[in-house]
Amino acid sequence: MPIEMPKGVPFSVDTWTPSSKRKRYHFLTHAHKDHSQGISTHASFPIYATRLTKTLTLNYYPHLNESLFVDIEIGHSIAIDETFTVTAFDANHCPGAVMLLFEGSFGNILHTGDCRLTPECLQRLPEKYLGNTSKEPKCRLDYVFLDCTFGSFSSKMPSKHVGIRQVIDCIWKHPDARVVYLTCDLLGQEEILVSVCQTFGSKIFVDKENNPECFQALSLIVPHILSQDPSSRFHILDGFPRLPERAEAKLAEARANFQPEPLIIRPSAQWYVFEDVSSEAEKRKIGRFKEAMKDQFGIWHVCYSIHSSRDELEWALKLLAPRWVVSTTPECRAMELTYVKRHCSYSNLAPDDPLWKLLDIDVEAPFINEDVQEVSISSSPKRSESSQSFVSSKEILTISSPVKKPSVTLFGRARLGLGNSIFVYEDLIKPETTYGNADLEVRCNNEVGSDEDVSVESKAKEVPSGLSKEVPSGLSKGVGENIRKLYRGMHVPVPKPLPSLVDLLNDIKRSKRQNMS
Repeated sequence: MPIEMPKGVPFSVDTWTPSSKRKRYHFLTHAHKDHSQGISTHASFPIYATRLTKTLTLNYYPHLNESLFVDIEIGHSIAIDETFTVTAFDANHCPGAVMLLFEGSFGNILHTGDCRLTPECLQRLPEKYLGNTSKEPKCRLDYVFLDCTFGSFSSKMPSKHVGIRQVIDCIWKHPDARVVYLTCDLLGQEEILVSVCQTFGSKIFVDKENNPECFQALSLIVPHILSQDPSSRFHILDGFPRLPERAEAKLAEARANFQPEPLIIRPSAQWYVFEDVSSEAEKRKIGRFKEAMKDQFGIWHVCYSIHSSRDELEWALKLLAPRWVVSTTPECRAMELTYVKRHCSYSNLAPDDPLWKLLDIDVEAPFINEDVQEVSISSSPKRSESSQSFVSSKEILTISSPVKKPSVTLFGRARLGLGNSIFVYEDLIKPETTYGNADLEVRCNNEVGSDEDVSVESKAKEVPSGLSKEVPSGLSKGVGENIRKLYRGMHVPVPKPLPSLVDLLNDIKRSKRQNMS
């Protein structure tokens, strides 16, 4: 499920949960099901979406009431309650997909939804938000919620046009194949089907009974390419799941009937990004992306992506130069991006920075130890059928409303009203100033059973797996400089350091000697 929006904004984007339902306004960026999960249960008026996205969503969820939706089209702006405006831009992802630019008292926020940020896509954004390699934009975006689905994939992906050309070339090279199976049942691959239909002058058969959602979607988007004749040369093949098994069955059937093998083409980036490749030689070939490649199951792969690769994301962030970036995809992959590492750190923020207001945090609050505001992240393994990627987890960010003013504590890691926050990218805490783990302290207290000298080194060897066997130097050196700056910036006293492990052990031995005497 996509990430929840911070408490300081009045809207949700692509989330349908009890938490997002409490927002006043709701936005749906596109019709892929992983972005509308839960909408049947937690939908509430108004839901802003493009007309095509609304129609597709109502097909998927027929029990939804059409009156819940408010149309917003690409290139149009809507003033909402005179408190903020929202403008929709083409996300270069699938039909009806948009990026959303929010401008209001909370700042300027760009939510990309799922996107592929090519130069043409970015140039549609307002010029004031675009800079260049040597000049920052006139107006800074406060927040970018960024699709980082392929943010860890460093190779440069071919454009959509190049991917379509490779599909066409692969078909030309196999003239004996009487049947061509295209695994293009995902919303966002319609351009491939249209190009095949136009190039070879043949419509494409979709099995309406076995693949009704694909048939309905194509009937709305490109009805002129559809055929109901199963003798057509081109067929849509369901690409998820168990495609290798299905492909082997099709090939075995053709051999058993003494017919030419069918051609099975999978235009997708998954095989290149996530799936294992059998040999190093194949890996080197894949890096070139020059032509379709055949795997051990007889499937021909073409790299066709509707998400940005890492180099496209890095390039986009240099032009946009946002003040903060949050990944909307698993494991907070934005943290792997160079721009985020350099620019998105709490240590770069002043106490009066508007970003604190967006997060609904009062950093000028007095030092109070109770009711620390928390950020909770929940994740669950999932394979996303509609996002063209392997999804291992999705972060859900919720910022609870504090009963009292947020405070700063120092137990295990620094917390600025955001314990375990995915926002703390770097610099806030240096490893050498982190106070180890409370389990280390408890273990030592429980295991000291005699007056014999117990060294820190010997106890460090008994630390459970997963903990460092070295005593952090910060235990005896006190609070690190970054933490000191953080406290000073909030106008609160710097706390005294916790006692070192050596002092704790000596106190235990001293008390035992006193009890024995």
